[in-house]
Amino acid sequence: MQKVLTIIGARPQFIKASVVSRAIQQTDGVEETILHTGQHFDQNMSEVFFDQLGIPKPDVQLDIHGGNHGEMTGRMLIEIERALLENKPDRVLVYGDTNSTLAGALAAAKLHIPVAHVEAGLRSFNMQMPEEINRILTDQISDLLFCPTDIAVDNLIKEGFAHKSAKVFQVGDVMQDAAILFSKKATVPTNFSLPDGFVLATLHRAENTDSPTRLASIVNALNYIHSEIAPVVLPLHPRTRKLIAEQQITLDVHLVEPVGYLEMLWLLDHAGLVLTDSGGVQKEAFFFHKACVTMRDQTEWVELVESGANELVGADADMILQAAHKNYGRTVADDSQIYGGGLAAGKLVGQIIKASTVAI
Repeated sequence: MQKVLTIIGARPQFIKASVVSRAIQQTDGVEETILHTGQHFDQNMSEVFFDQLGIPKPDVQLDIHGGNHGEMTGRMLIEIERALLENKPDRVLVYGDTNSTLAGALAAAKLHIPVAHVEAGLRSFNMQMPEEINRILTDQISDLLFCPTDIAVDNLIKEGFAHKSAKVFQVGDVMQDAAILFSKKATVPTNFSLPDGFVLATLHRAENTDSPTRLASIVNALNYIHSEIAPVVLPLHPRTRKLIAEQQITLDVHLVEPVGYLEMLWLLDHAGLVLTDSGGVQKEAFFFHKACVTMRDQTEWVELVESGANELVGADADMILQAAHKNYGRTVADDSQIYGGGLAAGKLVGQIIKASTVAI
């Protein structure tokens, strides 16, 4: 029996783990322990995901959130190492690019426990993003690298992984597995009454929220779109809400509290356009055939830009408005199945089993 310890801590990781944990439960020879770092501690951003997605309750629950990146990562490293020594897993499984990801991979590597990284090989080529640092370092200390796209594989090859002992696999994107699995359970957010065709927006990326100029520019664009194109629905992250208030920026859109994953799927399905600075939402819009305008200077999901499904506009208000006018109501197709069509979780669990057999 192979013992896998899965480390999660943020909303996108809960979603990814929901389908991978399901695949593990359906596979003989694997036993999973789940560790939740507590990085996302808000009720609607953490516990509700476990309830909605059927993820087993964490076996290890830390309470580490807040503070600077170094402080948070260091505290996680201490507590995760303690959990690894107690649970003695054969492998650690990490997701994405958060502080939880890096802390989990580093703690395991220091103890010589093999690490599998789901969503490996993604690059924005912007070292100002803490996520870019996390994903690069995590890839370097992982022995199983599960890439969601061919471009992610190419990134790793360019970084020399063809000559390293780590194994690189293109398995597809587990986020598409989740969207397909849970789309039938999508639910309307509480007290939501807008007709279809609203503009769905998300705004939380530090490069935008920590810059008063960028934040004000984006909010001004959202306000205009809300009054001139279609109602803007914005599930607002608590941190972003606080920063907008502190900077006394006027925000005049349809605000809702952070929503669970099933409510987010409903919003995506009924929106006329998606505006985001998130990584995952760019793909989720694509899964629901919605055009996406990304308010960032770079994206890891370059295949969406190349296919015309996604448009990068940075934080420039004029560019956001032009892209919103051009893309509102437009649908996009997924003819080439660039994210694997919903088979990623089974493939990666199969490779984990195979790796354990080879190791023995």
